[in-house]
Amino acid sequence: MPIEIERKFLVTNDSWRTHAHRVVPMAQGYINDQAAMDSGAPRASVRVRIAGDEAFLNLKSREAGHTRQEFDYPIPVADGRALLALCVGGIVEKRRHHVRHAGHLWEVDEFLGENAGLVVAEIELGAADERFEHPSWLGAEVTDEIRYYNLALASHPFARW
Repeated sequence: MPIEIERKFLVTNDSWRTHAHRVVPMAQGYINDQAAMDSGAPRASVRVRIAGDEAFLNLKSREAGHTRQEFDYPIPVADGRALLALCVGGIVEKRRHHVRHAGHLWEVDEFLGENAGLVVAEIELGAADERFEHPSWLGAEVTDEIRYYNLALASHPFARW
């Protein structure tokens, strides 16, 4: 069973930009929204993501925090576009920047549209207790704050906070 161990942080400044070696435009939406998840009925979020010239269907278990089950399946881009049109809530648009720091890959998400102004950095780890060096541009950890989850941002964008 695939397990994702991910920590999420706010970004305090733009100094990471000089170290970014790849950027991928993304658009993603959810078949079920935050209200459905809050009801406790669904046990997983169902996401459709177009990342550059690829598309994926993703299921992620409902638990909050840094460790969750995650299943990710490539799908044809045309199917991804059709599924995005079926999503509830808004479409989350962002640019994902890949930044290497001290042996780890950081994904810095620069949000667009109604989430513009929000920049978060994520790191995937091999173990929940894995140590990693915090880059100077890293701010407060928001791993356990649901409002920073992309699912929540689709229903309640950063511009409305």
